[in-house]
Amino acid sequence: MTRQMTAIIEREGDIYVALCPELDIASQGSSVSEARSNLKEALELFYEAASDNEIQRRLHDEIYVTNVEVAGG
Repeated sequence: MTRQMTAIIEREGDIYVALCPELDIASQGSSVSEARSNLKEALELFYEAASDNEIQRRLHDEIYVTNVEVAGG
């Protein structure tokens, strides 16, 4: 079974950090592509190792990525 997951990738200094908010799993890499690939591997390993109960406990089905306008600097 395949599942669409969210990957939020941001630069932190010399590396890129990738986060999947649905499961709160993160990875990193030296490029956006590497961080994305490493996150995919981490997610696949999690699904292989985790019990159904662990998956259901951690899984957040409704994740929304949007912009918010705020006043400030």
